[in-house]
Amino acid sequence: MGIGVLLFAPDARRYEKSERLPGNGCNNAAELHALCALLEMAVAAGAKRLLVHGDSAVAIRYVSGAGATKIEPLLTLVISAQQWLERFDDVQLLWIPQHRNNQADRLSRLALGLPDRPVRVRKPKRRCR
Repeated sequence: MGIGVLLFAPDARRYEKSERLPGNGCNNAAELHALCALLEMAVAAGAKRLLVHGDSAVAIRYVSGAGATKIEPLLTLVISAQQWLERFDDVQLLWIPQHRNNQADRLSRLALGLPDRPVRVRKPKRRCR
């Protein structure tokens, strides 16, 4: 599993983390590990308020309490992320589509030694008249 996270501070500082995690796991576990890493970075940077953009609907749903899991490894990560959230005055977790999260994706792929994904050029939609 590889994770990639970015933290942007109000004063324009940028923090990045690209890390290969030991062992194996599913994409949901990797996303939850990434969220915990981001929250840990934000605490270390002294953040009190946080706006998190993530492309994992599962991680955001579980951590925000809108969903639940009985899968023990995921549940442990969800609880860990929720404990990190308690250290902030205000946190918003927002889902974004994967194609809008390409910088974090690049860092996670870098951690695994994978090349960047090719940029998809979207064709404009044809309008019917």
